[in-house]
Amino acid sequence: MARIVDLRSDTVTLPTPAMRRAMYEAEVGDDVYGEDPTINRLEELSAERMGTEAALFVASGTMGNLVSVLAHCTRGDEVILGDQAHIFRYEAGGVSALGGVMVHTVPNRDDGMLDPDDVEAAFRDTGNDHFPRTRLVCLENTHNRCGGRVLRPSQMAEIKAVADRLGVPVHLDGARIFDAAVSLGIQAKEIAAQADSVQFCYSKGLAAPVGSAVCGSRAFVQEARRARKLVGGGMRQGGILAAAAIVALGEMVDRLAEDHANAKRLAEGLKRIDGLEVDLDTVESNILMSDVVASGLTAAKVAGALTSAGVKVNAMGPQRIRFVTHYGVDADDVAYAIGVAQSVLDTLT
Repeated sequence: MARIVDLRSDTVTLPTPAMRRAMYEAEVGDDVYGEDPTINRLEELSAERMGTEAALFVASGTMGNLVSVLAHCTRGDEVILGDQAHIFRYEAGGVSALGGVMVHTVPNRDDGMLDPDDVEAAFRDTGNDHFPRTRLVCLENTHNRCGGRVLRPSQMAEIKAVADRLGVPVHLDGARIFDAAVSLGIQAKEIAAQADSVQFCYSKGLAAPVGSAVCGSRAFVQEARRARKLVGGGMRQGGILAAAAIVALGEMVDRLAEDHANAKRLAEGLKRIDGLEVDLDTVESNILMSDVVASGLTAAKVAGALTSAGVKVNAMGPQRIRFVTHYGVDADDVAYAIGVAQSVLDTLT
């Protein structure tokens, strides 16, 4: 195959040359003893970016969300979250399997938002012994399955107000919080301020090879650290990985605007192709969704044909395909992908 453009996810990014150098030169120690200076520095920087007291380096976003839920909840407790949430859909049921925590889903709106009335109605009566206890509400920003949509702090504040009134914390799955911040033209800490804890990834749009952060109060992070040990996430000389994440925070946040611009270009090009539908108004970050209903084909068939032709994508449902731009995709790649998509749809239809 002459050329491959990988639009499956921003997790496929490769570390930059600066990251590789930093990893090679990293000063390390035993992080379980709190003695890895590079991890310690990364955690300080991450907490500063989120405006929190402390942060914890973890292996992945899934681990970050898991230890956050474990830190907030005990067995038999319940968490309220959207029915399209990554925690619910794509994390192997870990909060239930490993934490004994029930999930209570409410519908996500098209933009990833939860209806505050739905959230309030989902709260359990703590005086009734028949019910699990509601202990946590989770939000996601940007929202993966809703097409990279961005929740504004004012929207998140509506959910935070409900949770505060009813006495439970809010956890933010902010895997792509920096995409949200760049899209809104604000600092990530302004988004994080609408939650009690935040998980974000270094390894998606920021292009570090491994890792995520869990951020919150010192007391919360200490509980999360214990939960990390419980699930086998205590890393020793992990500063080799943290060094790349430090570069990611310093050099890769502002350039996310390029990914967003490329997503817009891609959306505009795909929209011109008969058989593909894209709502340009919904393309707010580096993720876009295209429906194939008008083609009369399934998403699996179209996605398979695109992948065979060198443009890798993922089907996200019977008639929906996801495209994700990232550090490894430039404007020329976008133009090429549009041309391949046109050829594929012409052939299939």
